[in-house]
Amino acid sequence: QLQLVESGGGLVQPGGSLRLSCAASGFTLAYYTIGWFRQAPGKEREGVSCISRGDGTTYYADSVKGRFTISRTNAKNTMYLQMNSLKPEDTAVYYCAAVPTLRAMCETHEYDYWGQGTQVTVSS
Repeated sequence: QLQLVESGGGLVQPGGSLRLSCAASGFTLAYYTIGWFRQAPGKEREGVSCISRGDGTTYYADSVKGRFTISRTNAKNTMYLQMNSLKPEDTAVYYCAAVPTLRAMCETHEYDYWGQGTQVTVSS
């Protein structure tokens, strides 16, 4: 019953923008710390951006600061990742994740529930 489903990925040119969405079902996102992660071919999955349930504190990886924004719309039980000024090195499968804690870091091992991922390809 508990499910996260990503959407919004695709092919975009360098400098372009995409907005990823993650729809939750079977649970209420407002009560979870949430995050976005990505995994490039041949590399380990890494935290991109996370937001804590308790106080709304956000984390951004240094590589995406100033370009990406995490948010959620509680009425729609959906989380988002707005990605601007995309670079080829942003190419990866992007995953949304959640954990029922007030606060968490942005490490993969902290998160209990995961979507199946959506491909983002940045290429000219």
